[in-house]
Amino acid sequence: MADAQERRSLMDPPEVERVLARMADEVVQHTGGNDLVLVGIERRGVQLARRMAPLIAERTGSAPLTGSLDITLYRDDLMTVGPRPVVGQTRLPTGGIDGRHLVIVDDVLYTGRTVRAALDELADFGRPARILLAILVDRGGRELPIQADVVGQRVEVPEGGIVEVLVPELDERLGVDLTFRQEGAA
Repeated sequence: MADAQERRSLMDPPEVERVLARMADEVVQHTGGNDLVLVGIERRGVQLARRMAPLIAERTGSAPLTGSLDITLYRDDLMTVGPRPVVGQTRLPTGGIDGRHLVIVDDVLYTGRTVRAALDELADFGRPARILLAILVDRGGRELPIQADVVGQRVEVPEGGIVEVLVPELDERLGVDLTFRQEGAA
């Protein structure tokens, strides 16, 4: 008997859009929308931040600045990645992040290690007035004491399950799926 992989949709495109709109409302409530920078964590956090920026602009009349973080060199498991990790670019707004309200945007919060790496990297670029964490999906399972300020959806994930956030720019569709192996399937 072989293992089979099961895929289940957690959010369809309209639901992702509704959740992002609610998240934008919460970001504005937390920050007032002033001097705001949305920084997405590569890969899908960048696309989610870009989707949230115009939603925040609709609410505040001012578009937040956006940027991206590639946390590869700040990972605590870099030695296990291999001798030549693929490193992307970190792009922060002109003028830096000092004194600004910064929102780290990512797709899935699991162990907390990615967010820890993002905080370490941001410390090398300046000192924001405040940093918030906005996550589309919180799947639990923390290894570090890190919690999101803004959460799109919390889900229970079976052992071995994977939450996949899909964005059109990378995956040709918008949505959130849960995949997991079913042991003993024919």
